[in-house]
Amino acid sequence: MLEYLRIRNLALIEDMELDFSPGMNVLTGETGAGKSFILKALGFLLGDKLNAEMVRPGAERAQVEALFTLEEQDLVLRRELLAESGRSRFYVNDALSSQESLRELRARLVTHTSQHGQQQLLQPAFQARLMESAFPQPELLAERDALLSQLQQVSAQRKALLEKQANLADRRDLLEMQQQEIDKVSPEEGEEEHLEELRAKVRSQEHLRKNYEDALILLHGEDGPGLLDMLGQFERLIHSMSQDDDVLVPEAEAVAALRQQLVHLSNHLRRPPLPDEEMDMDNVEERLFALAQLKRKLRRSLPEILALRGEIEENLSFLDVCALDLSRLAKEEAALAEKLAAVVERIRPVRREAASDFARSLEGQLRDLGFSEQVRVIPDFVPHELWPGVTDERVRILWAPNPGQPPQPLDRIASGGELSRFLLALTSVRQDAESAIYIFDEVDAGVGGLTLNKLAEKLNALAEQRQMLLITHWPQLAARARKHFQISKVVREEATFTLCSPLDGPARHAELARMAGGGPQGEALARSLEN
Repeated sequence: MLEYLRIRNLALIEDMELDFSPGMNVLTGETGAGKSFILKALGFLLGDKLNAEMVRPGAERAQVEALFTLEEQDLVLRRELLAESGRSRFYVNDALSSQESLRELRARLVTHTSQHGQQQLLQPAFQARLMESAFPQPELLAERDALLSQLQQVSAQRKALLEKQANLADRRDLLEMQQQEIDKVSPEEGEEEHLEELRAKVRSQEHLRKNYEDALILLHGEDGPGLLDMLGQFERLIHSMSQDDDVLVPEAEAVAALRQQLVHLSNHLRRPPLPDEEMDMDNVEERLFALAQLKRKLRRSLPEILALRGEIEENLSFLDVCALDLSRLAKEEAALAEKLAAVVERIRPVRREAASDFARSLEGQLRDLGFSEQVRVIPDFVPHELWPGVTDERVRILWAPNPGQPPQPLDRIASGGELSRFLLALTSVRQDAESAIYIFDEVDAGVGGLTLNKLAEKLNALAEQRQMLLITHWPQLAARARKHFQISKVVREEATFTLCSPLDGPARHAELARMAGGGPQGEALARSLEN
C-alpha cells in the first residue's frame, strides 16, 4: 500500500505532499493541470527515466520519495535527479541502492494501467505473454525456455565452429606454407639473443687476442728488432759503462732486472686467457642469417614467429578435429530439439484449456462492465516455429463484443472506450501482487452513459480489494473515492506551479459540480452523486 508521496522541484511542482488512504484515491483537475505528471513522478521513483531538464529551474536536484507498506513493514523509497549531470540516486530506507534492486520490488508495489497499456494490448506478442501468465504449470514453460536457451547456445557454438572452419579452410595453404618456412629454420625461444651474445663474446675475445699479439710484436719485433733486443743491447752497453763509472752500477743492475721482467712478461703474453676450444663463428653467423631471413619473409619478430607457430599448429589441429566436434554438436542439437518438441506437445493442451478458462473469466468481467451478455472472447492459436522442426503456438485474442459479429482482433474493432474497459477487465482477471496499488490513468477515456456506471461499479469493487489511484474526468467515478485530490496550475510572480489540494466537504462538492459541467445541472448531479 502507498501511504505517502512527496515530490519536490520536479517540473512545475515545487513541493507537493499526498497522504493516501486505502481503497480508491482520485486525482482530478482541468486538462493540462499536471495530474499525469504525478504518476510520472511515481514512475520515476520506481525506475523510469527522466531528463535533467525536468528539474525545476533554479534547483540543484529534484526529489521524489514515498512510504509503502509491504508485508506489514514500512518501506521508504527516495530518488533524486541531479540538474547538472542528469544522473539519479536511489535510496531504500535511506541506504543508497541500485536500480536493479528495484526491479523485483516494482511489481509488488504497483500495477499500472494506462493508455500505453491499451496500445500494448493491441500487440500480438503482449497478448501471447498475457495468456501464458494464466498457464497453470509454469514449470513446463520454464523447461521449454531452458531447452530453447540450451539449443540457442549449442547452435551458436556450431555456427561459430562452422565460420571458423570456413575461414581457416580458405587460409590452409598459407598456414601450411608458413609452417614449412618456420619448421625449416626451427627457431627456439631466446635463440636469437643467445647467438647475439655469443657473437659479442667472440668479438671481444678476438680483440683480446690481438692486444696480446701486438704486445708480443712490440717485445720481439716483427720486421726488425723488438723492445727486448734493444733493451739487451742497452743492458750490455750500460754494463760496460759501469766498469769505468761506479755510479752506473745500480742502474745497470736495474736495466738487467727490467729485461728479465720483460722476458717473464713475454712468456705470459704467449698464453692469453682464451677458451681452449675456439667457437665456430661461421655457424653462429649462418644461424643468425637464417633467422633474419625468416623474420623478413614472415614480417614478424622472432617472438611473434614463435607465437605464430603455436597458432598455426592449433588452427591446423582444429581443422583436423572440428568435424568430430561439429558432429557431436549436431547430435546434441537434435537431441535437445527432440526434447523441446516433447515439452511443447505437453504444453499445447494445457495452454488451450487455460486460455479457454481465461477467456471465459474475461467474458464475465466484460459483461460486468456493460458489454452484451453475448460478448465472446476467443483465444486464437497461431502456429509459431519455435525452432526448426519444432512448431509451438502463440495465442492472440479475438473477440466479438456484439451479437452477430464474427470474432476479430482487438485492433480492428475495439474503440478507445472498449479498450479501456477491456484493460480494466484484464486487471480484474490477472493475478497481480496483493500488496500492489492499482494505478489507472484515464481508464475511463471514451466511456459514458450507462457504461460509465458499470465502469464505476467495477472500479469500486476493485477498490474494496486493493488500494487504487485513479485519474479521471468523470464525477461519477470521483464521487466514489475515499480520498479526493484536486490538481491545479497557478501563476505567481511570473512563475508557474502545479498544486495538489485534498478535498472534503464543500470543496469536494464544488469540484464534483465543476466536473459535471457547472451551473444548476452540475450542482444537481454533484448532489445526487454525494447522496
